[in-house]
Formats: sequence, structure tokens, C-alpha cells
Amino acid sequence: MLVKWMRCTVVDRRGFERGQRKWAELLGEPGFRAQSGGWSRARPGVAHVFAFWENRVFYDSFMARGHERLAADQSGTYTDPQVKLFEYRFDVKTGFEPCFTDADVVRVAHSKVREDRVEHFALMQEKVWNPAMAGSPGMLRGVFGEAPGHEFLVLSMWQSEAERGKYRPASAARLSARAETETDVEELTGDVVRLEPSWTV
Repeated sequence: MLVKWMRCTVVDRRGFERGQRKWAELLGEPGFRAQSGGWSRARPGVAHVFAFWENRVFYDSFMARGHERLAADQSGTYTDPQVKLFEYRFDVKTGFEPCFTDADVVRVAHSKVREDRVEHFALMQEKVWNPAMAGSPGMLRGVFGEAPGHEFLVLSMWQSEAERGKYRPASAARLSARAETETDVEELTGDVVRLEPSWTV
């Protein structure tokens, strides 16, 4: 599975949201699984969009045929687009499906990992972070993906922001020390995204 993550700064909110709803035309595209997104809780005007495809072949085919027509509806409504593609490596929790209807927020964590620490980082995600997140109340499901250049994405879906808020800094610091995250990671950025149901395809 291929995970696409797009982040941008929106300058015309109404126009952007109108264009976002038109992505419903993705339904029926070969290899398309799901798409959703919403607004950053921490950064006003920043939008995130997450899309899931069966594989890179289907995604590339759509990009060559239909992407520009749909994207044209949002032209001029945002700046500073950043798009990254990640290959699925494993579930966070079990039985991941790109379903957004029961989730209120998505937590996104993007890591650039030192080359000699990549396998250790992935192992710690599986053995330390995943069990902790899976045991957190309100955490529904998640996915761990990898991109070229030793970049990783952890996308986790939560029932509500209140539930995600229970996953607190003290326990995160303890887990980070156990996983040797500071040794593994060169750069870590994250955000909490409040999902907009009208963007879900």
C-alpha cells in the first residue's frame, strides 16, 4: 500500500474546501483506497491530506491521467505544498484499514532517521511504540510507512482529541528513552489534524 501525505498553507479557505470536496471523483479510480484530511490543531491555516493507494503503479497511472484536472479546482487557494509518498511497512495496532469515519483526529509523526539506525528505529517502532499506542484509550488504528532517504511516517487515528490527549508527554519521554529515539532520529516533526468529514472519500 502507498500512503500519500500532503501539507500546505491555505490562503483561500472557502475555495480550498470547495475544491477538496471534488476529490470525491477519486471513487472508482483503479487502485484507489481512501482519502481524507483536515486542519492542523496547532498551526492556523495549515491543511493536511492523506491518500491511500493499492500500490505505486496505480498511483502513477492516476497522476498521469486525472490528477491535474482535479487539482486545478484548488489552484491559487494554497501555498507551500509539501507532498511525500510512503510505502506501507506495518500496522500500528492491528488490521489497518484506511477508514476515517470513526476517527475525529489523526496524529502524524514524520521522522528523518540516521542511515545506520534505520533498522533499529523500525524495530523500536514495532516493539516499543506500537504496543504503547495500541494500549492507549481511543487509539483506533495506524500505519507505519517508509520513504526513500530514511524517512518514516507514523499515522495514527484517534476517536477524539480528548482521548489522544491522554497519551501524555511523561510516558512519551519514557518510551523515547527506552527506544533510543534521540540516537536514531535526525529530525522529528509532527502535528495533530482535526478531520473534516466532507473531505473523506
